[in-house]
Amino acid sequence: MPRRRRGPSIIDHRPSTTIIEISDISFSYPDSDFRLEVGSLSIGQGEKAALIGSSGIGKTTLLNLIAGILLPQKGEIEVDGTAVNRRNDAARRAFRITKIGFVFQDFRLLEYLNVHDNILLPYRINRALSMSGEVKEKARAVASDLGIEDKLDKLPSRLSHGERQRVAICRALLTEPKILLADEPTGNLDPANKAHILEKLFDYVDTQEATLITVTHDHALLSGFSRVIDFGEGL
Repeated sequence: MPRRRRGPSIIDHRPSTTIIEISDISFSYPDSDFRLEVGSLSIGQGEKAALIGSSGIGKTTLLNLIAGILLPQKGEIEVDGTAVNRRNDAARRAFRITKIGFVFQDFRLLEYLNVHDNILLPYRINRALSMSGEVKEKARAVASDLGIEDKLDKLPSRLSHGERQRVAICRALLTEPKILLADEPTGNLDPANKAHILEKLFDYVDTQEATLITVTHDHALLSGFSRVIDFGEGL
């Protein structure tokens, strides 16, 4: 029998305009006993939601389902009015690159590109976005805001783990997405930089009226979120 992951419990739900609606989804990986099942989950515009729970319980999988990187075997996932799971691969890629900023846990940096070009990567890999001089300057401004303006000409191999993480965050913010999905975005940072990065993500949500969904194991950060979604037995 596959291990069933029960739908997450919701703590401190604040009603708002729904931007993500998940209905009766079921997902499993091939040749695995893992299964994620969520009966109903709504996330509103402007929410800062933290996903918590033990490793392997399905938090990252849920982010990938929302982004359309993975597709459920059944159920519906609607993001900003688009039924993501009903789109073909090319349409999902275009939707993801224009609407969603994703900070991956493993960063997904290209080792042969310098920091500046890694930040600009969304504009180079999909025609849904148009490169311009203004975009290039904006990439520099975002890097400066996150304290890596002096690293723009360096390759990822010359960066610390925390610096690589900040590059990934810069790339996610560059397109001004309506939705930010962040998988442990502060997991490799010292306390001072952790607070700084979280403040920047929260400021972005407030100024852009965006939505943030963050996977975290750091319960000390939870007070800053407007909502906690618990995948385990409780906090």
